[in-house]
Amino acid sequence: MTLSVGIIGGSGYTGGELMRLLLNHPQVEVTQITSRESAGQYVYTVHPHLRGLTRLQFIHPDALQACDVLFLALPHGTAAHHIEQYAALAPTIIDLSADFRLNDEAEYQRWYGEAHPAPAWLDKFVYGLPEVNREALRTASYASGVGCNATAINLALRPLVQAGWVEYAAMELKVGSSEGGASVSATSHHPIRSGTVRTFKTTQHRHMAEVQMILGCDVKIHFAITSVELVRGIHALAHVSLRQRVTDKDIWQVYRSAYGNEPFIRIVTSKTGLYRLPEPRIVAGTNFCDIGFELDTDGQHLVVVSALDNLGKGAAGSAVQCLNLMRGFDEMTALRLAAAYP
Repeated sequence: MTLSVGIIGGSGYTGGELMRLLLNHPQVEVTQITSRESAGQYVYTVHPHLRGLTRLQFIHPDALQACDVLFLALPHGTAAHHIEQYAALAPTIIDLSADFRLNDEAEYQRWYGEAHPAPAWLDKFVYGLPEVNREALRTASYASGVGCNATAINLALRPLVQAGWVEYAAMELKVGSSEGGASVSATSHHPIRSGTVRTFKTTQHRHMAEVQMILGCDVKIHFAITSVELVRGIHALAHVSLRQRVTDKDIWQVYRSAYGNEPFIRIVTSKTGLYRLPEPRIVAGTNFCDIGFELDTDGQHLVVVSALDNLGKGAAGSAVQCLNLMRGFDEMTALRLAAAYP
């Protein structure tokens, strides 16, 4: 059976990435995609890389019809205000915004500065990171999106945290411009942004809430975000202070135990060659998260590097992976993609 899929908020970058992935999904058909500003236009006029692949036109959100699955690719704070309406239209909902990521109403207010518009729905959503919540997603009707920065951190550090090794971790995340979305702003204006290395969030980033939710609040983890001249991608580098001396073999064992059977996690650690550690370019356009490490000579200072595509594994890719789990498809369906290289 082919599932009918709707994308709400389809004119943004994540909406376009969802469309690109789902057009290659043999068990779904995108039957409607919404945009207030672009209603009546062909999808390829906004997402030109999809020309020749779809003749679908954007519709106004008010024209949305019932379907099997709804992806919500809306700005933060929008989906929660209309969740009852969306739930009446589709039995399966995957929300890519931050509206349902946190499972605690008080934490939401703390990090987002306002009361949650639909607190009764928080417990109904499963946090959509398959590497953490795979079994819960198999029986879920509603899945939240994941924060792209939080995902780069959580996947990089979770095996070490679970092993009880992490005393402290300080991370620097270098991110591409597509994190800012498709809407033009002063910070994304090309003459201003081009050539810059701009640190814009040194403390209290909202994604810390997801890090604490997944890794726990008892482990000291801090991170800062720096914008670099890159369109897609996150490069996360962590300096990790370990509670005990370990060896390279110990670290390999921890990561292989955690991720040996994960289809979208690759361990990239080499002593030779050009690509010794993860790089965003190698995962651009994919659902992979590459993780690598290098242990200092003291055995207690570990450098961990992760790289992912913020629009892929950090957003639309994880959302499609959730869809596959929620509806019983092969988890890798529509996601068997390698990055273009060089």
